[in-house]
Amino acid sequence: MENDFREFLKRGGRSLSAIKRVLAYVEEFTGFLADQRDRDPEEADQGDLEAFVAKIEEEPKASANGHLWGLVYFFDFTDNLELKSLSRVLREERIERRPFPVHKFRGLDPAVIDKLAAAGIKHVKHVLAAGATPQRRDDLAARAGVPEDVILEIVKLADLARIPGLKGIRARLYLEAGVDTVEKLAAWEAEPLRDLLVEFVDRTGFDGIAALPAEIRFSISVAKNLPKIVRY
Repeated sequence: MENDFREFLKRGGRSLSAIKRVLAYVEEFTGFLADQRDRDPEEADQGDLEAFVAKIEEEPKASANGHLWGLVYFFDFTDNLELKSLSRVLREERIERRPFPVHKFRGLDPAVIDKLAAAGIKHVKHVLAAGATPQRRDDLAARAGVPEDVILEIVKLADLARIPGLKGIRARLYLEAGVDTVEKLAAWEAEPLRDLLVEFVDRTGFDGIAALPAEIRFSISVAKNLPKIVRY
């Protein structure tokens, strides 16, 4: 399988040095599965991936970012869409990024975005700081000239966006499906939530797909451990 995987990486335009690193990361993952989990990579599940990441990060300041980068390619090659998605989410969690900009949320009126920007509200950290309480949301609505219900909607999107992987489209999906706060998300079990999202997408024609099971399990796990910073 290694030769086929190597060719897959070459066809994808990966450099020789990148291919070498990817193969090393996958070999490390394969060895971990054999030694610690008694299984092959093709049998790996969410628990195996999370245990591998935890093992890599046992050392202070160690990060599994590079390993996850390599595993995204491997799970793409093996057509394991769940673990490919989860690898991306876990990697995103480990990459320091700029705060998610308000204008990238799906479904917001550009005029509202402009008014918020003029009031100094340009990304999710601004939103959460200015909209964490009902009084602050009232103040922001008056200052920006934006209806209070729209401010609340954007605060909920920003709150959900604290979870890796729940950004522009995903945050909108959860919001419109009724799972519109971190607390509500934390109260769900993965399988019923997956059913809800699939049904919602099918019924409404939402422009996007329902989150995959591994992604949902990860999101619920994160939601359970996030501090509550918004009062509704």
